[in-house]
Amino acid sequence: MLGECGMKKWERLALRRNSVTMLQDLVVDDLLIQFLQQDEILTDNMAENIMAQSTSQGKSRYLLMLLPKRGPQAFSSFCDALKATEQHHLCRLLMDFTEKDKSLSEPSLSLPTQECVIPVKRARTHESMEMCLDADSPVTTAVLPCSPEFYQSHRSQAYPMRSSPRGLALVLSNVRFDSANTDLDIRRGGEVDEETLRRLLTELDFTVSLHKDLTAEGMRGRLEQFAQRQEHAEYDCAVVCLLSHGVEGSIYGTDGQLLELDWVFEVFDNARCPLLQNKPKMFFIQACRGEEMDNGVDQLDGQERTQSPGCEQRDAGREEERDNKEREEKERETLRVKLPQRSDMICGFATLKGTAAMRNTKKGSWFIQELNTAIRQRANNTHMSDILVQVNGRIKSREGYAPGSAHHRCKEMSEFTSSLCKDLYLFPKYYPNN
Repeated sequence: MLGECGMKKWERLALRRNSVTMLQDLVVDDLLIQFLQQDEILTDNMAENIMAQSTSQGKSRYLLMLLPKRGPQAFSSFCDALKATEQHHLCRLLMDFTEKDKSLSEPSLSLPTQECVIPVKRARTHESMEMCLDADSPVTTAVLPCSPEFYQSHRSQAYPMRSSPRGLALVLSNVRFDSANTDLDIRRGGEVDEETLRRLLTELDFTVSLHKDLTAEGMRGRLEQFAQRQEHAEYDCAVVCLLSHGVEGSIYGTDGQLLELDWVFEVFDNARCPLLQNKPKMFFIQACRGEEMDNGVDQLDGQERTQSPGCEQRDAGREEERDNKEREEKERETLRVKLPQRSDMICGFATLKGTAAMRNTKKGSWFIQELNTAIRQRANNTHMSDILVQVNGRIKSREGYAPGSAHHRCKEMSEFTSSLCKDLYLFPKYYPNN
């Protein structure tokens, strides 16, 4: 219950003096709100009002306005929630500010110094993820915001990206598999990947749905429901992330049955998902595409040589040209614009065909780590195709370290496919209509 006293003076000052940084970097998502509700800092009505705000900054501004009025434990609980949602840099920012005046410090409000210590009562469904994180985990920086000048100079050749939320995102993550029906191992570190993606997509202003440990049929159902959601009509983009064991062309459900990726792409094609026609659709697949281990090769000095097969092209006959002209004239008369069956998609794969993907049990998979870092650092001024090229470069330079095992000095190579027809900029944290 809230006490009679309000937030301490220096705590209110810490929030006010750091409000610009907080508004820019703070991610207000369901998990953070749940922590504050659990401590009775926020009521259900307050939580609904915060999440009803149309932009990320709107959510942050509403929460920061409420906190100083929510009792003496509000500041401490807010710092706990920041740490629990991995926003350690913001927690340190507030704590460093309050520690400047030691005479006002109170032992009851002190916080643990270890970044990953979470109160026992907060464990619940995120317990395994928290246990996997350790001091070696990379520090997550906030997504850099796009400037108005960059938006104005690049929007003409890019997909429209003005809606808030930007779009819907679906994350399907299989970590634990049914031991009675399959011999697939637990994907230790998979919890880190799903949380990394959830936080990244939330900060990019996507509405994220995360579903865990589904059978192949369960995944099909979630994907079909997601593709048919009416909100797609109002938003500018969509994201699908699939995290599981896999083989070439398919991923596993928890029951050991396979879900074909071609079927997944068909669910979102222009015929079956008309609400996303002409809108960019991003797919990220973290799964093996075979069992072959990439042991790498020694690099030789000298210029690299590549050889590409020629492309045979046949000339149409004169009679075909005449038929084509007549056909084109008839099509113009119909005044109907037709689309190819599948377009405006980009898909990042963790590894190449036939090879295994690398995953650190404490830090998560190589691909999701590098994807998260690249988007946070470069999405403000780089389109997604170039970001995935940069991810490829980072994955190429990585090397496994496990002396005495088959994984020592192992390699991985990610890749992506694209049918995008414009530049796909996310223009993070910029809303031209505001």
